Amino acid sequence: MQGLLGKKASILIGLDIGTRFIKAVVIEQKKDGYVLQSVASEPIGKEAFAEREIKNYEAVSLTLKKIQKSLKSKSKDVAIAVSGSSVISKVVYMEPDQTDFELESQIEIEADSLIPYPLEEVYLDFEELGPSNTHVGKVNVLLSAAHKDIVDSRLTLVREVPYEPKVVDIEGYALGNALKHFYHHDSDERLCCINIGASLLQVCVVDNNEVVYSKEHSFGMNMLLQDISMMHMMEKDEIEHKLVTQTMTGTWEEDTLPIFVANCQQQINRAIQMYMSTTHAQMPKKLVVSGGGGVLPALVDALNNDLDMDVEAFNPFANMTLADKLDSDHVQSIGPQFAIAAGLASRSFYSWHI
Repeated sequence: MQGLLGKKASILIGLDIGTRFIKAVVIEQKKDGYVLQSVASEPIGKEAFAEREIKNYEAVSLTLKKIQKSLKSKSKDVAIAVSGSSVISKVVYMEPDQTDFELESQIEIEADSLIPYPLEEVYLDFEELGPSNTHVGKVNVLLSAAHKDIVDSRLTLVREVPYEPKVVDIEGYALGNALKHFYHHDSDERLCCINIGASLLQVCVVDNNEVVYSKEHSFGMNMLLQDISMMHMMEKDEIEHKLVTQTMTGTWEEDTLPIFVANCQQQINRAIQMYMSTTHAQMPKKLVVSGGGGVLPALVDALNNDLDMDVEAFNPFANMTLADKLDSDHVQSIGPQFAIAAGLASRSFYSWHI
């Protein structure tokens, strides 16, 4: 991934390629805050993914072209992200004051023992984070790696639109950037975010505006869609549209949602226990929920009642100024779905290392 990073772009489109939806945003940073210029979301018409790997290129390509048409942005530069089991990020501890060349040599040695693929099959990137609090005399270095297949497939499709990918990020860190820029909090407050997507439940913990923990778990909104489809004899696409637009009627909140909430609560508790045991941290006092789960008030309310902590939806657009052409009520209602896309768009706000 290192070769994909370059100098700062004036505007980057945040392009979140999910397994069921593709979402895109254009956000400008002004002196008095952020302005949401454009937003677009399009469903992928067919089952296009196996795990996080693209299998139906035509369906994804068609959806990307719809996104470009809906977004109506002059910018062609995009930031995208990858996730899944073939994406790895880990903090390693290195000697300070090394040159980039020395650091790169050491990183390759570390990566060879940490990554379950031959090094020629992955993109590697690293960034020095600063002095280590746990290893005296060392510096923390974030090592990131992604299998070339998962990156290259996205680059190929994005360039066909045509867009020009300037940044390839990892979804967990894009989520951390969204929290840093768009969630109002004290800079020293530790934030725990649960992003409930179609097939992944992603945990991101931010402390002092740095991602200190990121982990993915196989669980998502697909389970709720499947249960509603079976119980109420509806197509998944129709259910998805009605859930997002909050026009779903009937008894689904009584007969189907409680089962999903129970499973979701169990997954969240398990994820938090893993976070606590890994980092030796205390139980979070508050959770913010984004992704498809964040747009369902009934789900957020149920989790708030059932979990032993405060739970609220994370809407990255909540405190932004919206361009006149945007429908404010609609944009705010779907905002939690765009947490990762917003985090990717925030890469416009600062330069990237090479």
